[in-house]
Amino acid sequence: MKKLRTKFIIFMYENSQKQYRKYFKKKKRQWQFNEDQLLSFKQDSLGRTLGEFYKNHGFRMIPKMENHDVYHLITDCSTNIQDEIAMQYLLFGNGKRSAYLLGVLALGTIVFPEYLKNYLQAFKKGQQMKTFHHWNFEELLWQNLESLKDFIKQKETPVFY
Repeated sequence: MKKLRTKFIIFMYENSQKQYRKYFKKKKRQWQFNEDQLLSFKQDSLGRTLGEFYKNHGFRMIPKMENHDVYHLITDCSTNIQDEIAMQYLLFGNGKRSAYLLGVLALGTIVFPEYLKNYLQAFKKGQQMKTFHHWNFEELLWQNLESLKDFIKQKETPVFY
């Protein structure tokens, strides 16, 4: 039964993401780098790690959706269906709001209610992080990934007097 539910979610994603990009991302431009160019970035950079992510998973960049793959890297969420849904909960906790995200939360919770505890933990994790969902990660491809992750995990920037 779980395989059938997983197939259903994948079917819904494959048949909705093109429409989402067409109608909700029309003003956004796609990144100016491709997967091979990302591999030429410095070791341990966000760009290089993203290029390796694509290569290791056999994925291709989806125009105008590149940030989604960066979210996987900075949140340590895998690409299995339940973690994809958990990542959306994390982003919701981080302040991201969109009709598509709300749809994923609703559908994911209905289809996989046994993961609700994990989803709520992801939501809380997102609340505890600096707000990052709106960042332009294309401009940060040269940055060290671990430094970015450490920065994001700090909810409040310490102030020393």
